[in-house]
Amino acid sequence: MASISAADIKKLREATGAGMTDCKNALVEADGDYDKAMEQLRVKGLKGVAKREGRSASNGLVTAHLNGTTSGVLVELNCETDFVAKGERFGQVAQTVVEALTTARPADLDAALAADVGTGQSVKDFLDEANAGLGEKIELRRFAAYDGAFVGSYLHKTSPDLPPQVGVLVELTGDAPEVAKDVAQHIAAFAPIYVSRSDVPDDVVAKEREIAEATAREEGKPEAALAKIVEGRVTGFFKEATLLEQAFAKDNKKSVKQILDEAGLTVTRFARYRVGQA
Repeated sequence: MASISAADIKKLREATGAGMTDCKNALVEADGDYDKAMEQLRVKGLKGVAKREGRSASNGLVTAHLNGTTSGVLVELNCETDFVAKGERFGQVAQTVVEALTTARPADLDAALAADVGTGQSVKDFLDEANAGLGEKIELRRFAAYDGAFVGSYLHKTSPDLPPQVGVLVELTGDAPEVAKDVAQHIAAFAPIYVSRSDVPDDVVAKEREIAEATAREEGKPEAALAKIVEGRVTGFFKEATLLEQAFAKDNKKSVKQILDEAGLTVTRFARYRVGQA
């Protein structure tokens, strides 16, 4: 039997993302042949794909790809452990997927999974192979694809040893890279839900108003002051939940809207993803 060194196991583990014991066993079964061990891990992994379907994939990364200045895609790709998430192979898988979606411009998740990764293979089949090779459930959780106006992006690392966990894709009415970057960074930090008041659904506003009134009554506020108090609290909700009304991260004396107005721009839409969060 060939001698299996710790370096051999480490090399195979880094290449596949598989567990240490799995790598050692594969090398032993392959009598030290690295390529055969790789193939064995892949075969065993493919057999386990169905078994992993129900497992939780709450780790992963967010990545973005821009095609020029008017087309871009933001992707959240999930896995089960941070070990796999920070591995080179998982990063390569994410890059392949985001580039494929930039080319395909899919309308929904089903279309995204059916997109060609450039080799005649669908994103779904490509991820199934990654699932097999890495030994974990790999899942394209969501994506945003913008096309036609000026698009900017920003990726943020919440930990230096992990890939980006927060990502933003933002669409503006004009070509302004620095403004797009600043606004995307602001969105990453302050997590607005809507662009403006007009985007907030009526039922959401009604619920906020209901909560504000119930809270004011619980606090014993006078009846005559209730209407004013409720409107003030609803306005506070808008300032927290809508991008344009938030205080700008780099100058909290101005709103994001004021910053955009000064540049002669506005934001038409944005997507903000944080790994594992809604």
